[in-house]
Amino acid sequence: MEEVKTVEKITDNASDSMQYIVVSIGNEQYGINIQYIDNIVRNQRITRVPKTQTYYKGVINLRGEIIPVMSIRLKLGLEDDEYSDKTRIIIIKVDGATIGVIVDQVKEVVTLETDDIENVARTESLVASGYINGIGKNKGELISLLDIVALIEEG
Repeated sequence: MEEVKTVEKITDNASDSMQYIVVSIGNEQYGINIQYIDNIVRNQRITRVPKTQTYYKGVINLRGEIIPVMSIRLKLGLEDDEYSDKTRIIIIKVDGATIGVIVDQVKEVVTLETDDIENVARTESLVASGYINGIGKNKGELISLLDIVALIEEG
């Protein structure tokens, strides 16, 4: 009888977990829900587009598809991007739209249980607070979970 309960508990927990790609932006770690990620590509030449928001860096040509690229750093009110050999562009698909977001580094994929995620109080004093929908705890480290839909759609 005990064995059956254990199996049920494991099955229940599996449905309450979500996977996130952990990226670093500046000195902070952020998680992006894996369900929105289409591709991760190395940094490449970005063609500037005039008269766009400052956080839009321009567009890239990815296998014949023109994709707008946005700086998460600038959108969150941080300093401009610093490009290195670890810089990546994460291709996000949301509601049929495709956009690339620049991150300093892609670190790992983590699976977080519902118990490992704390909700954040949304205050207007923080620019980024509207784009963070929780704080994940993984191996003693905190990961700010990005609300990638709000980040992109507010554009």
